[in-house]
Amino acid sequence: MVFWKRKREETNTPNPSEESSIESSELLDDPSAESADNSESPDPTNKTSWWRRVLTKTNELLKTDIRDLWTAEGRLVDDEFLSELYAILVRTDMGNAMATKIKDSIYDQYRARKIEMENVLEIVRNEIGTALRNKKAPLKFADSGPTCILVVGVNGSGKTTSIAKLAYRLTRHRNKVLLGAGDTFRAAAVEQLKIWSDRIGCDIVLGEHGSDPGSVAYRTLQKAIAENYDVCIIDTAGRLQTQNNLMQELEKIKRVIAKQIEGAPHEVLLVLDATAGQNAISQAKGFSQAAGCTGIVLAKLDGSAKGGVIVPIAEQFGLPVKFVGLGERLEDLAIFNPEEFTKALFQ
Repeated sequence: MVFWKRKREETNTPNPSEESSIESSELLDDPSAESADNSESPDPTNKTSWWRRVLTKTNELLKTDIRDLWTAEGRLVDDEFLSELYAILVRTDMGNAMATKIKDSIYDQYRARKIEMENVLEIVRNEIGTALRNKKAPLKFADSGPTCILVVGVNGSGKTTSIAKLAYRLTRHRNKVLLGAGDTFRAAAVEQLKIWSDRIGCDIVLGEHGSDPGSVAYRTLQKAIAENYDVCIIDTAGRLQTQNNLMQELEKIKRVIAKQIEGAPHEVLLVLDATAGQNAISQAKGFSQAAGCTGIVLAKLDGSAKGGVIVPIAEQFGLPVKFVGLGERLEDLAIFNPEEFTKALFQ
């Protein structure tokens, strides 16, 4: 990877052959930093502030509903209380398993005793924090040659916009980025990605409407290899996880990629819509089986009261949530941080 190695030497950072993945602090800086002059933006020096902003709806649902469990000082931990609390936790889409784990923990510690709201929130924080502690991972880069990232997801999940945000971030960190417009089923998708590439200032390989997406992937990789690109990001057509013929097409695209670059695709990122809640679980299952996903991009987190869906996705599928969408601007993408997520969820 000639271009990438040269930049590494100039900035006195480790050679990629010594470390095949970039730490989150190197890849993405604070997503609110560029908008610090916006009076409505949170304090760019306080990461918890922008996590709190995007989790406002989930936070309000949790704290308001849990607060409503208390009509007087303290609440007796009995079957009625535990049942009501369980229902509240499930409404944030954190899943039956986590809701049960929290309920059992409260039962074990406070059985037949009174409990305060802060005690409940502390237990919820601890259980979620423990579950997510090891569910983060930096974006993987190839040891040599171009890094290939394949992006999949259902229609309307925010896939194309997430690709643009990722390309923008990588470009800002002096990576030479090439996009592949593999969603040839929708002419609008190709045009949208072309507009994004023009705004970002990165190159793109286009495919004609209805053409074979595998050929777009092939041409993208050929160009990436020949012209020493650091990263190529390949879009795919939005599809439902139940559409077997389209899921088989994903497998074909992966085979095309693997033949061009050893070990590729280095990442298969599944874009999920945070507002989809439990539907995102079935999406994750279907795509993970067909495409061999390596990580999640959770889009539209700022518009959802179901931010808890991160928990069952990470627990059930062992897939790290690598990025979260924090807004509509190009810079509104951040590496998922379990500690800051948990902290902001209950502040």
